[in-house]
Order: sequence, then C-alpha cells, then structure tokens
Amino acid sequence: MALTEQEVVRIARLARLQLSPERLSQAQTDLNEILDLIQELQAVDTTGIAPLAHPLAAMTDVHLRLRDDVVTEQTSSERRTALMANAPGARDGLFLVPKVID
Repeated sequence: MALTEQEVVRIARLARLQLSPERLSQAQTDLNEILDLIQELQAVDTTGIAPLAHPLAAMTDVHLRLRDDVVTEQTSSERRTALMANAPGARDGLFLVPKVID
C-alpha cells in the first residue's frame, strides 16, 4: 500500500508540518519504505513465539531492576498549602487551569 502525494500532504497538515516540494517527495518515499517494512514484518509467522519483555531476553537471562512501590513523602496540610501557593488559581484545594479544548 503506497501513499499518494495527497495523503502525505494530509499527514503533514495533521502533524502541522510545512514541507517543501522536495521534502514532500522525500517524506513520501520514506513513509512508503516504512509501510513496506511493516508489511514485511507482518508477513512473518509468529505463532508459538512468546513476546519478549526485553530485546536481549532471547539471548540472556534479563532481570529488570524495579524498585518497590513505597510512599516516600508524607502529606500534610502545611505541605499542601505550600504547594497550592504556587498555583495561579485554586479552589477547594484544586488547581484551576485555563480551558485547553474548545
């Protein structure tokens, strides 16, 4: 599935990119190569193959170093008041922020 120039223009517009005609042609080539690679990868039969948690797990025994999920700071009303003092606006203990989505 090759992308047309109009599809690349639409993708660039959605990504808010302004591409010159040369860059548009290069982007079209690059995106088509990526899609070809994805098609090639999807054609490989992977039934019976367990997913890896780490790329090196197929060759060596990898142990992920995860820390324990513990509370490191105790909350207090004084700390909350100090943090809320930095807010440009607050009400009922919540930060007030400007509306982002119309």
